[in-house]
Amino acid sequence: MQVRKVVVVSGVPGVGKTTVVTDAIRMVEDRLNVSLITYGSVMFEIAQKMRLVESRDELRQLPVKKQREVQKLAGERIAAMSKTQVVIVDTHTLIQTADGGYLIGLPKWVAEAIRPASIVLVEADPVDIASRRTKDSTRTRDEQMIENIASHQLLCRSAAIAVGTLTGATVMILKNVEGKAEETATAFAELLLKV
Repeated sequence: MQVRKVVVVSGVPGVGKTTVVTDAIRMVEDRLNVSLITYGSVMFEIAQKMRLVESRDELRQLPVKKQREVQKLAGERIAAMSKTQVVIVDTHTLIQTADGGYLIGLPKWVAEAIRPASIVLVEADPVDIASRRTKDSTRTRDEQMIENIASHQLLCRSAAIAVGTLTGATVMILKNVEGKAEETATAFAELLLKV
């Protein structure tokens, strides 16, 4: 029986992570048994059942204590979910809270539950991220100055390294250059085939 490998893919809101992941899965699905689990969607389902939120974007407005509770339940559920050869967990390494701080997206208890083999950070130019956020009418995004987006990406690197240190996972940074998402997806697909 083949051992299941978990690949965590992360990036700040508006980086283009969903496009990269979707394209990469399409590139490998005929050669690899792969599934995608979106951490925020699992958290939303749990929080909705608990009657805490009505929309996914309300999650980050919850008190941090409640976010941690939902996050822990989601981590436990994800660890037990998919049994495919490769599981991609789409999440954020840091979530900006209502008070301007950050909630760690992969705290020790989550990292130990899902045991990632690899952590992939998708990054982009902060100016491009700000532009993408402005154009995205499907989500309610917090406005951030370009310098704050750059700082957020750097902090995400630190958080990913911490999870890698804790779990032994490799950490890879993929640059999602504007207009070249296909190249970024190809690099991610190549990683999936090697994991």
